Amino acid sequence: MEMMDQVQEVLDKLRPYLQRDGGDVQLVDVEDGVVKLRLMGACGSCPSSTITLKAGIERALLEEIPGITEVQQVF
Repeated sequence: MEMMDQVQEVLDKLRPYLQRDGGDVQLVDVEDGVVKLRLMGACGSCPSSTITLKAGIERALLEEIPGITEVQQVF
């Protein structure tokens, strides 16, 4: 399975939690182990979005997909 597909699969598991709070996430790119995501809806303007990105999404991706090194937010 391609890394983009693996990342999308993990994001699909997390998406209901983000949507419950009025937000969502969009996969922009995966390059050299760096996942680039766009936070949308309530997540895009939430003061806790960095924590959501790093503590929630990044941790899940690092645990589940070998080769992922970091998650970056794209605006």
